[in-house]
Amino acid sequence: MNNDSSTFDRSNLKHNIIANMGDGGIFGFAVGFASYSTVIPLFVATMTNSATLIGLIPAIHNMGWQLPQLLTAKRINRMEHIKPYVVMMTIQERLPILGLALVGLLMPVIGKTAAIILTFTLLVWQGLGSGLTANAWQIMISKVIPGDMRATFYGFQAAGANLFASIGAVAAGVILSKLGPPFDFATCFFIASGLYVISWFFLNATREPHRPPLEDPVNLTPLWSDVKSILQSDNQFRNFLLSRIISQFGMMAFAFYTVYAVKILKMDNITIGVMTSILMITQVVANPTLGRLADKWSRKWVLVLGGITAVASAILALLIKDPALFSLVFILNGVANTCFWTIGLAISLEFGQESNRPTYVGMANSLIAPSTILAPFLGGLIADGFGYHMTFIVSAGLGLISIITLSMLVKDPAK
Repeated sequence: MNNDSSTFDRSNLKHNIIANMGDGGIFGFAVGFASYSTVIPLFVATMTNSATLIGLIPAIHNMGWQLPQLLTAKRINRMEHIKPYVVMMTIQERLPILGLALVGLLMPVIGKTAAIILTFTLLVWQGLGSGLTANAWQIMISKVIPGDMRATFYGFQAAGANLFASIGAVAAGVILSKLGPPFDFATCFFIASGLYVISWFFLNATREPHRPPLEDPVNLTPLWSDVKSILQSDNQFRNFLLSRIISQFGMMAFAFYTVYAVKILKMDNITIGVMTSILMITQVVANPTLGRLADKWSRKWVLVLGGITAVASAILALLIKDPALFSLVFILNGVANTCFWTIGLAISLEFGQESNRPTYVGMANSLIAPSTILAPFLGGLIADGFGYHMTFIVSAGLGLISIITLSMLVKDPAK
């Protein structure tokens, strides 16, 4: 286990926890008004009926977050201070939401075809902006939060984010039900943009300790040589990557739960807002609970638990016909998301050594990016061709394979 806690400088620990909790909480509040799983898919659904395009929305966000991370690893290794890069690049993941507000406001003028092109352009921009920030942000967090409490910190930060996001989601549902086009979605996105600005100031308050560059610029090895070497020599990490790739297909049903609930189960916008709130509240409870459990017990087996809940959510989506009971699907979705993202962030920092940690973090995200966009794209094609039920069946089956892979082929790196 790569635990640097014994030598960790804790002089600014309390300040950094408060600053980054503030960033996470207000950032989450913004997400409630511009959710990639609910509000933005519903926004796009006003322009098109294509399940494939709607399924691409969270995929673009997730792939954008993952794909660039490996490409920034070498640059991060040469930085003495990472925060200036983080606070600059994160603007690129916040500003596009203001663009969505303008698209929503101007849709009656520019038309649906132009609006959907602009929307997806902005979504790609936002996704790439988050990805160019993500690796550096994770390494910055590893510098300000000690290893023995990192999963717990991620859990509490995500809990705060989801608590505020649940409030934002309910407010968004009310706004969408009370305001008509073009002010409905535009208002949600304008509010989200303002909240992103506030969270940026909290992030900028982080006090980062100095460190010497981890790599000598004169003796740098090519990035892809490092990647090839790690894949050849670290069997456990290679199997971990395989399980993460398969798990993306095991979670592809998630992108379609909201649209399925609206189109098939006939939920109204207020009920969808409540369902989103349930999803967020579930993650509020699950994040600190599972984060603490992962730090004290096992990050690997908490990830396995996440795979089990992902499969269960897809199976219940197949079986439930009562809209009120569909909240169970969102609850299991929330637990699975918590395990994949929160515990996934923490366990990725356990592989390798400090000198190559940015490369491991980049690989843990960038190498699964193709499956991130392919999985919901495949789910959308299946839904368009055979119905949402078949998407849920395939998702559950592949989820079982990911559980078996992680359970049998990966040892807990913290042990």
